Amino acid sequence: MLIPSSGGAFEIRANGKLLHSKLDTGDWPDFDDVVKSIKKIK
Repeated sequence: MLIPSSGGAFEIRANGKLLHSKLDTGDWPDFDDVVKSIKKIK
């Protein structure tokens, strides 16, 4: 689900768990790390 926001917020959540926050890290997520995190949740 895509939830619009303002101010450069970019967060990735799966099943309610925060996997990456650009606001916290200042960086864009690494695709491979996100995929690994999602696979661990399943």
